[in-house]
Amino acid sequence: MIKEEITEYPTVYDAIVIGTGISGGWAAKELCENGLKTLVLDRGRLVKHIEDYPTMHLDPWDLKHRGTKNPEDVENQKKQNKSYILGPYSKHWFVNDLKHPYNEVKPFDWIRGYHVGGRSLMWARQSYRLSDMDFEANKKDGHGIDWPIRYKDIAPWYDRVEEFIGVSGQNLGLPHLPDGKLSEPMDLNCVELELQKKLKENFDDRLLTIGRTAHKTGNTMHEGRSNCQFRNRCVRGCPFGGYFSSNSSTLPAAERTGNMHLRHNSIAYEIVYDEKKGLASGVNVIDAETREKIFFKASIIFGCASTIGTASILMQSKSERFPNGLGNDSGELGHNIMDHTSKSGASAEVEGFENLYYKGRRPNGFYIPRFRNLNTKTKHKDFLRGYGYQGSASRTNWKRNIGELNYGKDLKDELMKPGHWRIGMGGFGECLPYHDNKITLNYDKLDEWGLPTVDFNVTFRENELKMKEDMERQAIAMLKAAGFKNVVGFNAKSTPGIAIHEMGAARMGHSPKTSVLNKHNQIHTVPNVYVTDGSCMTSSACQNPSLTYMALTARAANHAAAEFKKNKNA
Repeated sequence: MIKEEITEYPTVYDAIVIGTGISGGWAAKELCENGLKTLVLDRGRLVKHIEDYPTMHLDPWDLKHRGTKNPEDVENQKKQNKSYILGPYSKHWFVNDLKHPYNEVKPFDWIRGYHVGGRSLMWARQSYRLSDMDFEANKKDGHGIDWPIRYKDIAPWYDRVEEFIGVSGQNLGLPHLPDGKLSEPMDLNCVELELQKKLKENFDDRLLTIGRTAHKTGNTMHEGRSNCQFRNRCVRGCPFGGYFSSNSSTLPAAERTGNMHLRHNSIAYEIVYDEKKGLASGVNVIDAETREKIFFKASIIFGCASTIGTASILMQSKSERFPNGLGNDSGELGHNIMDHTSKSGASAEVEGFENLYYKGRRPNGFYIPRFRNLNTKTKHKDFLRGYGYQGSASRTNWKRNIGELNYGKDLKDELMKPGHWRIGMGGFGECLPYHDNKITLNYDKLDEWGLPTVDFNVTFRENELKMKEDMERQAIAMLKAAGFKNVVGFNAKSTPGIAIHEMGAARMGHSPKTSVLNKHNQIHTVPNVYVTDGSCMTSSACQNPSLTYMALTARAANHAAAEFKKNKNA
């Protein structure tokens, strides 16, 4: 049983950051570098850079069952196993679904990892800016509410984040995909270059480029990190720091200041509201190991526990002033959940190029930016907003079918030769912000720490399904236009959550009557609480969202630090 008494921790901090993932690491870095004594909380175990990456150098023959999944793993991680990045090399990063249950009014695949660094260790690292087209979309087509910021407000923070994390890629001069502070791009292979050429010849509204990915390339120095080694073992944790993670980058930067106190196995469950001051006074935490309840005091609170995690904490943070959750005057807390649609696209076989190959295991693919509903000419009659594609081409290897071969020298020689080329692409589509796509707390089904579990009531609607159909059609059309063979489309069911881009639940807006957060990511009515993870998003765009989370966090943390110093000197 959880102890009912709450122990007040004697130290009073300037700031508390809840979460250590993509956004939490950035909050810790910026607050600490601004001189604030900062407590950083994570509900999971400690993960130290390099020494706690147990599979970083393993080959298939080093693992039991040669790296294939076994039934016990699947039984304990049924939801997590739906993710393409989970396997024997990475299962230790993902939660045990039996130990961390949730409830589905409608299907939702909640992919999670509870440890220091969070999903910054497991993310796909694709890093794209949102544009004014994205920030203005809600206002123009009437879905959701207007963002309280525009591209110019966040552009300098995109710059700051890209320069620190290292984003490899190519600037294109597209207004709907703003250029960035990019380092040396990775190379497209010969088949991808062929598709790039054929798109240019056959379409006037679409192009192909190498993905923009948070990997260190070129000659820029990043403390404690080396360039990407093209091992493509990223999900295991990179001992070289070749890709950006909190563990290799932002948390070490915060630690170097001497201002960070990192506390793991600390489950934040409530932000405490001071009725007299009209501000938050601190955070209630359960020690995951001892079950002790502890109250930590601070002047500033940053919610960075992931979209669902932060929303759950805010919903549990009830008081006389906020009986329905902290800052929830609008009634929008927990609503407007979004994720990107996926699992639609096409693949093909490629003839020719047998004398060509590629070097290394590039941890990246190509990107085809959005080309639907950009203007009157590209307007689609069946759906609003748009989608982009991610894909790659490669050669098959010894895993191809060898049933017709005989054992002996011919077999061995044949296995050493690369197989034929294949290419594939899949779309990521924007989800509109629907008020009734929501989460609620279930106090009848508690977790092992006595906290309410989450009920998901989220689904894709006609707009998203029509978009998915177009994703398949256009992928087929592009691969056929390139002259590739045996083109096969696919349009599988895409369950919310599986893209691992869940966002919304505590959206930004102009008014406390329609939103939870203001233009600085502060709770409208509790200004010393900031929320900067995916829960703050007002719309989803179609680009991978993590770069935006980081830029918003850096911006908000510097605003919080400036306000703190101003109040301290007043």
